[in-house]
Amino acid sequence: MIKIILNLYKFHSMKDIQDIEDVKQMVDSFYGKIRKDELLGPIFNGLIQDRWAEHLEKMYTFWETVLLDNHSYYGSPFAPHATMDVQKHHFERWVEIFNANMDSLFAGEIADEAKWRAAKMAEMFNYKIQYIRENRL
Repeated sequence: MIKIILNLYKFHSMKDIQDIEDVKQMVDSFYGKIRKDELLGPIFNGLIQDRWAEHLEKMYTFWETVLLDNHSYYGSPFAPHATMDVQKHHFERWVEIFNANMDSLFAGEIADEAKWRAAKMAEMFNYKIQYIRENRL
């Protein structure tokens, strides 16, 4: 019972994502976990290598655009992923880490929107990658 009360207190005392600093906290924490993950770490570290600062900056602007409606990201989010050697289980793990990270930092409408959007993006990226593989000439 005490654990339930503490969890409710934690949830209600957490703030929602409000500004770019919150987005940066979310992105930095998430990719810190991704880099250490046994399944996803080798993929991300292998592709990004020593360009993590550049990648994180791009993710800040992407999520700021998606969540805060501040149009700072320009580009195609899918294009860099189109040729990645990933399967459905990679996307499922990515969403699992994303949601756990979000739940550890934020609570509210925008945090929920972030989790929903992340799941939809993962689903769409997986579908597109599989489609490309199956329809190569």
